[in-house]
Parts: sequence; C-alpha cells; structure tokens
Amino acid sequence: MRVVAMLVVGAVAAAAQAPVRPCESLTSVAIADTRIESAAVEAASSAAPAFCRVTAVLTHPPSGDRVRIFVGLPLKEWNGRFEGVGGGGFLGGSPTGVVRPVAENYAAGATDTGHEGGRGSFALDRNGRLDWMLIRDNAYLGIHDMTVVAKALVNAFYGTPPQHSYFNGCSTGGRQGLSEAQRYPADYDGILSGAPAINWTKLHGEQMWGNLTMLTAHDFLPRCKFEAAQAAAVKACDADDGVTDGVIEDPLRCKYDPGELVGSSSPGCPAFTETDAEVIRKIWQGPRRRNGAFLWYGLTRGADFMGVSGTAGDPPDGHPFPITLDSWRYFLNENPQWDWKTLTPESYEQYWDQSVEEFSAVLATDDPDLTAFRERGGKILLWHGFSDQLIYPEGTIDYYQRVEKRMGGGEKTREFARLFLAPGVAHCGGGTGPQPTGQFDALVKWVEAGVAPEKILAVRRAKGGPVTRSRPLCVYPLEARYTGKGSTDDAANFVCEAAPAER
Repeated sequence: MRVVAMLVVGAVAAAAQAPVRPCESLTSVAIADTRIESAAVEAASSAAPAFCRVTAVLTHPPSGDRVRIFVGLPLKEWNGRFEGVGGGGFLGGSPTGVVRPVAENYAAGATDTGHEGGRGSFALDRNGRLDWMLIRDNAYLGIHDMTVVAKALVNAFYGTPPQHSYFNGCSTGGRQGLSEAQRYPADYDGILSGAPAINWTKLHGEQMWGNLTMLTAHDFLPRCKFEAAQAAAVKACDADDGVTDGVIEDPLRCKYDPGELVGSSSPGCPAFTETDAEVIRKIWQGPRRRNGAFLWYGLTRGADFMGVSGTAGDPPDGHPFPITLDSWRYFLNENPQWDWKTLTPESYEQYWDQSVEEFSAVLATDDPDLTAFRERGGKILLWHGFSDQLIYPEGTIDYYQRVEKRMGGGEKTREFARLFLAPGVAHCGGGTGPQPTGQFDALVKWVEAGVAPEKILAVRRAKGGPVTRSRPLCVYPLEARYTGKGSTDDAANFVCEAAPAER
C-alpha cells in the first residue's frame, strides 16, 4: 500500500469530507448525456472496505456509442483526492480498477472507453468499416468522459470537488495519462505514466518487425536461441557499470554482437547460425525500410525476445503478439481474417506509412507541447523499464527529449516532468532488475508539497518479502553509479551521475 509523506497527508486531511447524501441517491444526479445505471454500497472485502460503487453510461449524440464509467467512493475517511485509473492494450479499464484506490481512501474512476473486453474488434462497425466514434472513445474521449463524470459524482456525494486529481496508468494507461495532459490539461494535477504506449501508430509496426524478419529469412528461431542471445548480451555488458549483478544498467551502450554465438549449441538446442545472428541483429536494431532508413527503435539488449518476437511449436513458427495482430487485422486491413504471413518487406513499409498517416491524429499521443498542462501547475512522473519486452524504452526517451526541446530545455522540463528508467525491469514490472516503488507517492508529494523527486527507490525482495537488493533510479539523464564502497545490494552506496557521453 502507498504511504504518502505525513506532510502531504495532513495538508489534504483537513479538507476531507464525509458523504452528504446516501450512495443510492446518486442515481438521480443529472450529468449531460449521461445515465446513472446504478449506485449501491459494495460490501467490504479483503481488498477494500465497503464503498459506494456507481456505474454510469455516457454517449455522444447522435453516435449511439456507450462509454461505461465505473466510480468508487469511500464511505469513510475520504482523503479529498480523486484518482483516475487506466487500462492496458485495447482494454480501456475495468470495474475492478477502482478497488485499490478506494482502499487507500481515494475517490476513483475507470472506464471501458466504449467497448467491452481487450480485443481490437471494436474498431469495425457492423458493415466491417472503421468505427471512428469508438476509436476516438478508446483513444482519448473515454478517459476524459470518465474524469468529468467521476468528478461530478464526487462533488455530489461529498458536497465538494476533489482538492487534487491524479491519473495512474501503465502501458495503455500510461498513454491515457499523457493524452490527458496533451488534450485536456485541466483534468489532472498529477500524472503517473509508466511504459506509455504513446507512439501507438508506430508501436504495432515495431511489434510485428521480429516476426517479419524471421518470415523473410525463413528462420523462426526456437525459444532456446533467443534465450542464448539474451543471456550472452547480459554477460557481455553486465559489468559495464562497474557492478556484476545480472542486469545491464544502460542497454543503449551495450554493443554485443550475436555473431559470437554462431556455431555454438546447447543440449536440445540446434547450433546457432549466421542467419540466426542476423535475425537477432535486426530485432535489436529495430524496424528499417528496405533502403536502410530508420523507422523505429528495437528491443534493448538484455530484454526478453519472446514478448513480441516469440515463436511457438516444433518446428517453431511465428507467433505475433495478440494485440499487435488485432491492430493489423482490424485497423490497418479492416479484415479479421487477414493473414500476417502475406507480409513482405515492401508491404510492411506501406502499412507502416498507412498507420502513421491514417491514425496519428486520433491514436498517436506524442505531442511534446505540454505548455497548457505546465502553466496550470501540473506534474508528470514518467517511468519505463529498460528491459521492456513490449514497448521499447527508446520510444519514451525519444518523446521526453522532444518535450525538453519544445519546453525550453532539460532544466525547465524537469520543473514539471521527470523521467526515470529502471534497468532490468520488464513491461510495467517484472524482469531481473529491482522493481520501482513509491512512484505515486512521489508524484503526490511533488504536486502537494512542491518536492520534486530526484530518485525513485527500486527493490528486489525474497519470496518471503524482505528486501535483498535496492538501487536508486535517477532522474533522466542521470544514472546510478556505485561509489566503490559498501554492498552493491544497498541503494545507499550509489550516487546519481551523468551518463557517459557515448550513450
């Protein structure tokens, strides 16, 4: 559970309000284009005390769409804050999303963004054509709608609006948070955005690249070869930061070449070939045009290939990531039966350009102009695992650097937006590296007490719970460096320093 600094908690607690009306009466609250379906007290559980759960449906006349909104309202000890919660993949969010914030005394909101489930099939209407209303709902409107409706219900239930509002999400949730900052800068005071899928129109091209590479080379690698390349890269670059711990501190400096594996083998795994090595190189390099021109970034060395370049079966065959395949079928081809094995390097380029040209205005969330959000005092805490196997971290670095350029440089940007990279951490968590902790608390403290985070603590725990390793995650572009004294498993023995110039 998050524990916010006492200074911050005290500042808000004085303004907290008990409910001024029964939960069930919220069905009569009038909100434009919205129908309150239900409002009832949800019984206490092991996850949360009893709370008021409200379900509402909003539409955008005359489209007939249905954005379902889920709101949780504490019956006691509301802390005066509202927390919007994001989703993942094509899933806008779910009713369960409000439970954890409510347990921590936040009023909370989530939404399905206009469709049920996590498939991309909502993108096509009954005639098999793109349903742009539902696409917009999922891309950005649904989250804004949820925020407006949830805040109105908070005001009606407690007799006062939330004193501070926060958005919390990772992956699609991270993209949703940054969409709010870019499109609706007045919705939230603070945004926690993890591994954000902001480069959506390039992301699914990137995620198909590994399978296209293997298809073109007629060489679908078995898992064991991917694992060998991953392990070899970690072994080669682990100690570059002066500490051998099974984690590459900065994989962008790792230049390990898989050609060193050619001819090697292991029990049950065929010998590594030059064709295998070239496949690995291209996956690490990232998507390129046939003339070699850059399209997007690749998998970082040390990350798991099986995330979006995985294979299955014996003999191995391609196995595109399901969300990626849905994007290609329903959005790019408008054909649920489209066969990804019809792809060629030439058609891949055409699809890439189509994705950027056709969908960027709605689905891309990479506008670096955050002026309005900054000017109203908003704060953004970005974080990304450096071994993310699904959304490659260089895309987030690229965005942050463009924000720096647009917003007046690194120092001015860090006044309202900060990025933290987590070595060895996979998509939204997991992996071999220490796991980030306390990001949301740090954001609240920044917004409400003016204390900008310089470090985020990352920890690894044994099965029983005790911390076995801790490291600081430094505000970008700094990185943690060992002082040379004390245990390398103790964050206290690391300092934040500038990364070497060759990054």
